[in-house]
Amino acid sequence: MFVLTTVTLILATGGMFFSMREEIKTDCFFFNGYKPCKFHKQSLVHCPDCPDYRKFNKKILIIKLQAAGEVIRNTPLLRKIHQDFPYSKIYWLTKYPELLPEGEIFKILPFSLASLIFLLHEEFDIIYSLDKDLEAASLACLIKAKLKKGFSVTDGAIVPFDQDAVPKWLTGILDDKMKANTRHYVEELFEICGFQWSGEEYILPEPSAPDIPVFEDGRTTIGLNTGAGAIWPTRIWSEERWMELIGLLKKDLTVLLLGGPGEDGKNKNLAQKTGALYFGVFPYRQFMGLIGRCDLIVTSVTMALHIAIGLKKKIVLLNNIFPSCEFYLYGLGKILEPPIDCLGCYKTAFDRHCTFRNCLDLVTAQKVETTIRSLL
Repeated sequence: MFVLTTVTLILATGGMFFSMREEIKTDCFFFNGYKPCKFHKQSLVHCPDCPDYRKFNKKILIIKLQAAGEVIRNTPLLRKIHQDFPYSKIYWLTKYPELLPEGEIFKILPFSLASLIFLLHEEFDIIYSLDKDLEAASLACLIKAKLKKGFSVTDGAIVPFDQDAVPKWLTGILDDKMKANTRHYVEELFEICGFQWSGEEYILPEPSAPDIPVFEDGRTTIGLNTGAGAIWPTRIWSEERWMELIGLLKKDLTVLLLGGPGEDGKNKNLAQKTGALYFGVFPYRQFMGLIGRCDLIVTSVTMALHIAIGLKKKIVLLNNIFPSCEFYLYGLGKILEPPIDCLGCYKTAFDRHCTFRNCLDLVTAQKVETTIRSLL
């Protein structure tokens, strides 16, 4: 479909007017409606004569608001959409727009009133509602679309839009289904959307160069991401273990401490006591650039894990409270877990039923060092 526009201009002198006709192909993938497309900018070509005209396939909205690492973990979906629906206009609504690859998405929409006003005006071919979250799922219900996949809301509770989302929904509400599950998250994500996962990888935005002193000395650099967010303190390795590991690595490897605002004090203390490098807290793109300077990352389940996967860095993942099958490392590393029977408990705090408090500390610094050296 295209629009044949007729523009009437009234001249300021003499009250004269005339009309102008111009064929504009508004169904072109490259049309945006407010500035020249790149092909007109290059050669002044108009729509009827443009050899690069491509009719867009579908309008697709991805609603994945949070959390930061989870937004990154959903980016393999972009590869599948581009493959199955080439020249589709993909819109992505998120609270972390800076973590998405601009070149792969038609419009990245920050979670804001302006974005919501726009979305409530539009109609999409497909909505992928990927957060089991009342806020996101309610929006998916309100926005018009021919097909809705993922998670909806009924009577104030999360429910699936269709059968494809039922298996992932059940693993969230039934412990026996969760424990019996053997598939990783990206496989489940693709199933929710009606696809089959075929090894599609993450897509990161372009990292920025962090403003730090030159520290490369020819030695391999190990990045230690020491935190994991305030919501799940049960998944954090203790400061004592990090100190032990730094002591084992520093004799022949460069050790770089990583983290966000919540780890700043801890990392300053570790750097002072051990001599490990620490350059402070950075915006997301520069944090990616800092991880890019490392050869291997040691981390719990957090954003740094998914950045390391996207950058194809070697990884040692420390895990205790999540099912290990949920994480697919694309052959980049190993998952280390404490030797206990209650793995995958999803607990946000240790309680009287826990056989071991701070159970992640049962993974020793010596075990982590041995794993690091085996991967190197």
